Amino acid sequence: MSRTLYRHGGVDRIFTYAQKLKHSTSKDETKKALKQAAVIEAHKACLQRAREFIFKIEATLPLLSVGKQQVVQVIQTERFVMHARRQTDQIERRVVNGEKIPHAEKVFSLFEEHTEWVSKGKAGVPVELGLRVNVMEDQHGFVLHHQVVEKQTDDQVAVSVVKETLARFPEFRACSFDKGYHSPANQKNLRELLEHVVLPKKGRRNKAEQKRESTPEFQAMRRQHSAIESAINALEVHGLDRCPDHGIKGFKRYVALAVVARNIQKLGAELRRQEQAEEKRKKDKRKKDELKRAA
Repeated sequence: MSRTLYRHGGVDRIFTYAQKLKHSTSKDETKKALKQAAVIEAHKACLQRAREFIFKIEATLPLLSVGKQQVVQVIQTERFVMHARRQTDQIERRVVNGEKIPHAEKVFSLFEEHTEWVSKGKAGVPVELGLRVNVMEDQHGFVLHHQVVEKQTDDQVAVSVVKETLARFPEFRACSFDKGYHSPANQKNLRELLEHVVLPKKGRRNKAEQKRESTPEFQAMRRQHSAIESAINALEVHGLDRCPDHGIKGFKRYVALAVVARNIQKLGAELRRQEQAEEKRKKDKRKKDELKRAA
C-alpha cells in the first residue's frame, strides 16, 4: 500500500496499515531507524484521521435536535468520544513519544469500564479480564461471605474480608487462605482476629515458618482448603462463568445472586440427603419389625 493511500483512506484502512508495520529486528541501525520512522508516521496519520472524526462528532452533537428518546444515545456518544480522546492521546504518548503508559491509566473495556487486567500466574491462563471475587466458605460448603474486589489485590483485602465475615458470624474462629493473600502484616493482623490462621508464605521460608507450616493442624486445614476449588466451580455453574449484566452495580448484583443460588442449591441438597436418610431409617425399621414378626 502506498503512502498516499494510507493517508487518504478510511480510518479502518489506515489503522490496518499501521498495525501491519513491524519494528525492524535488523542489526543495521539505519534500517531500524527507517522502520521506526515509518511506524511513527503511519500512527500519526491514523491519529490525525481519528481526531478529524472526533472533531466532526463534537461539532455536530450541539446542533442536533434531541428528543427524550435520543438523550441516552447522545450521552453514550459523548462517553465514547471521551474514550476516543483518551485512546488517541495514549497512542501518541506510547508510539510517537516513546512513553510507557502507567497501568492505572489503561482501560481494558469500553463497554464495561470496571474491567481489570487480572494476572493469575497460572499455567495456561496467566491473565484474565474481569474482577476478582473473594469467597468465604464454611466446612459444610455454604458461602458465608463474598466480596467483589476493585483496584486491589488479594493480599490487600485479606483482613477486611475476615472482619466482614466476623461481623456476620461471631463464632468464626479459623480460616485457610491461598498464598496470594500472604504478607507479613496479614500474618500478624489475622492472628489477632482468628484463633487459627492457615496462610502459606510465598517464596522461601525460614526455620520458624517451616516449623509453623509443618504442624499437623496447619497441614490438616491446608488439605481441606482444596474444597474451595469445588465451591468456585459450583458458583461458575450457577451463573458466575460470565456476567451478562452491565456496569459495576450489575456485576455485583449478579455475583450476589449467584452466591444465593449456590447456597439454596446446597441447602436443597442437604435437605434431600436428610430425607433420604430418614426414608432409609424407616425402611430399615420396617424390615427389622418384619423379621421380628416372622421369628
